[in-house]
Amino acid sequence: MPSILERIVADKRVEVADRKRIAPRAELERRCVDLPPARDFEAALRPAGPVALIAEVKKASPSRGVLAADLDPVALAETYGRHGVHAMSVLTDEKYFKGHLDLLDAIRARVTVPLLRKDFTIDEWQLWESRAAGADAILLIVSILDGPLLGDLLAAAKGLGLAALVECHTAAEVDRALGVGCRILGLNNRDLATFETRIETTLELLPLIPPGPIVVSESGFFTGDQVQRVVTAGARAVLVGEGLVRADDVAAKIRELQLLRS
Repeated sequence: MPSILERIVADKRVEVADRKRIAPRAELERRCVDLPPARDFEAALRPAGPVALIAEVKKASPSRGVLAADLDPVALAETYGRHGVHAMSVLTDEKYFKGHLDLLDAIRARVTVPLLRKDFTIDEWQLWESRAAGADAILLIVSILDGPLLGDLLAAAKGLGLAALVECHTAAEVDRALGVGCRILGLNNRDLATFETRIETTLELLPLIPPGPIVVSESGFFTGDQVQRVVTAGARAVLVGEGLVRADDVAAKIRELQLLRS
């Protein structure tokens, strides 16, 4: 039986093929010509404070279902922006995460921080689509990009002015990410085969990473103490979705996760 991730990727291949017919690459290239430079996602992850916070706009997930039925994604992003997050991650997958590509442009118009398009990137065409839609960075998941595709997409993203968060979950994936010269390395605490989350994943993999790349610990953060554990071990940034989306007081939770004391 295929894993959740395998089902997502299989459906994504069909979706991308359909979207290519609607918006050929030549059209996307024309839309990108007059765009302003992308906001500097990498620089945003080097703040003066103890940790950079990438706050995620996320309505649902395959493992947790709908996180907030009445979520207003743009309003949530505005709240994030008002309270000092360093960057935002915007879920654009529709079938499994109830996101939408149009959210990038809508949110970009209301905030000033860089936006990461959180989706399952498997084709260079998606990079053009992301740039045209208002993304400043894209996600590259090592486990779904075989052979030279990871390096090819990383190079293509750089050529378009997009930063890339290269996401790993195992030691072998970290080796591949380092081998293609990634500058922003994500350690996903969520096993994408089972969607179970362990902060220990970051703690186990951090010693394998030499100085240089910015290390982002992703998923499973609900308290400042959890963030402190990975920061003490060497992570420079955290990506948080559910812990913020479901927070009763988003502003207070942002301060807690940024390790800022009142």
